[in-house]
Amino acid sequence: MTKTILSIGTYDTKNAELEFIQSCIEEQGGRVLTMDVSVLGDPEKPTDISKHDVARAGGMTIEQVIAQGDENKAFRVMSQGAADLVAQAWREGRIDGMIALGGTMGTDLALDCAQALPLGVPKFIVSTVSFSPLIPPDRLAPDIQMILWAGGLYGLNSICKSSLAQAAGAVLGAAKAAQPPDNSRPLVGMTSLGSSCLKYMKTLKPALEQRGFEVAVFHSTGMGGMAFEKLAKEGAFCCVMDFCLQEFGNLLAGSLVSSGSDRLTNAGRSGTPQIVAPGALDLVDFAGWQEIPPDYSDRPFHEHNRLIKSSVFNADERRRWVHELAERLGNASGETQFILPLGGIEEWDRPGQEAHDPEGLGAFIEEARTVLPERVRVVEIDAHINDDAFNETALEIFDKWLENDVVDRGANAS
Repeated sequence: MTKTILSIGTYDTKNAELEFIQSCIEEQGGRVLTMDVSVLGDPEKPTDISKHDVARAGGMTIEQVIAQGDENKAFRVMSQGAADLVAQAWREGRIDGMIALGGTMGTDLALDCAQALPLGVPKFIVSTVSFSPLIPPDRLAPDIQMILWAGGLYGLNSICKSSLAQAAGAVLGAAKAAQPPDNSRPLVGMTSLGSSCLKYMKTLKPALEQRGFEVAVFHSTGMGGMAFEKLAKEGAFCCVMDFCLQEFGNLLAGSLVSSGSDRLTNAGRSGTPQIVAPGALDLVDFAGWQEIPPDYSDRPFHEHNRLIKSSVFNADERRRWVHELAERLGNASGETQFILPLGGIEEWDRPGQEAHDPEGLGAFIEEARTVLPERVRVVEIDAHINDDAFNETALEIFDKWLENDVVDRGANAS
């Protein structure tokens, strides 16, 4: 089937570039639905979705948008309207993907539009600030694709045409190749890190699959947690095994390796049963290019690779994290159990390893025993999180929930 791509941009100032993208898509057999998000000027020819449509969807007329006299305020309205219309076009089956073009203003709007689309729908942004630290992680849709608009600030040239042509081919190719999620088996969402740090998924994934469930493991390095939380918010999981809370610790410590302020909340809000464990909650992450802040310079340190490195939280910090953990789990509307491994919470905290800190671990354990609310059942195990006993405990809880219909087996689960 012919795929339709929604093309978003300011057609008053970027008409030539947007028409070039459209021609590239159409030459490859695709269709284009155009959306104009400009404010002051008018496009050279009418678009399928006009700036008047966008402004109305944002709650104003275009005249009212202009009358604000502030481009930031104006684009906030246009961003809201554009995102709502993008979501509507997807629900109505009018589009198979989106591509947007812009500088900082256009990118700001395009990020909202990408967030409005479900995971799995192709969403491409061609931007002069792609990959820039100006873009905070929580503005990024989990599966967004960004392409640097090299040499494209003003007008077409051979350099920017190369970027635009690749972007056009990429979004159309993605739309042709996209596969909607298979919902024939109930889905368990799990968080983890690479197996050098946390190993439970190697045992739990096949064990859950044998029980008739599909398992998605999310890498807890910022973007993975964002995808996990987005799906949890949508109620996509029959159960979550949120066993790696490193992003949660990063959030509380102000690390840039964060998955957003809603970490550890959406499964609870959606009523999804959740088994939680404090995997890697002893570590704070830094980008590989960052200098370790002075406050962490005298602590145990692990350099994982050139992209990421970690220091260890002290006992006082770990106690504080338990209080925030207790508040978030206590607000959950679904069944919640917490596995507390007394022998350690990631591979590098074992005796002899660089993150070994029995005092810090002991402080966390004692605070958890005191602070976690009664509605959260705490299961202590005299083992490390990477020991077989942890996997056995998690499966025992899961199987009991299956027996009591806490976890939905789904029509095709065994």
